[in-house]
Amino acid sequence: MKTLALIDYGSGNLHSAMRALRAAGACEPTYRLCLTSDPEIVKQADRLVLPGVGHFSDCASQLQARPGLIDAMKKAVLQRAVPFLGICVGQQLLATRSLEDGVSPGLNWIEGDVTRIKPDGGLAVPHVGWNQLYLTRPHPVLAGLGPQPHVYFTHSYAYCDPAETDIAAYTDYGGQIIAAIARDNIFATQFHPEKSQRTGLQILSNFLAWTP
Repeated sequence: MKTLALIDYGSGNLHSAMRALRAAGACEPTYRLCLTSDPEIVKQADRLVLPGVGHFSDCASQLQARPGLIDAMKKAVLQRAVPFLGICVGQQLLATRSLEDGVSPGLNWIEGDVTRIKPDGGLAVPHVGWNQLYLTRPHPVLAGLGPQPHVYFTHSYAYCDPAETDIAAYTDYGGQIIAAIARDNIFATQFHPEKSQRTGLQILSNFLAWTP
């Protein structure tokens, strides 16, 4: 049985993410779904999901406060190359730094900054609600979504200036906003697949089947 570690560091929609992952297929006999901050479980897991909700600096501090957790994530994702999914602030934490509440360093797994969105046309910030997903290139985690897929967003900050090759999808909210990034065994979304109904479940199901 494979282990899917849903990382619990005190931030994120953990229970809704767990329900959605189970609905997408993360259940016995194929998967043991663990809500955990145990570095040993994370280090040996077959797949990792890092959620996140709230301020970047708070989430980064909580992640750093779990002894050995970041090192275990690095060993699993960067050394063993297990499939990784980041959600919302769990995506932003992959960046070099965030400019929310000053400058806060990120994991720097995928280079880029996290900056406040500035939509044209007087659109409100935060960006909350359903919006269309535009794929920049084919990716297995985004397969089978159908025409004009819509997903659920709630955020005021987003990835800025990663390499073009790391952008998997964007949305349009008074201008382009990066909605998903991908590199090798890493895939991460600014939107919430666990709140995106059928489209979100398809994305989670694709992640569970993905072999980078």
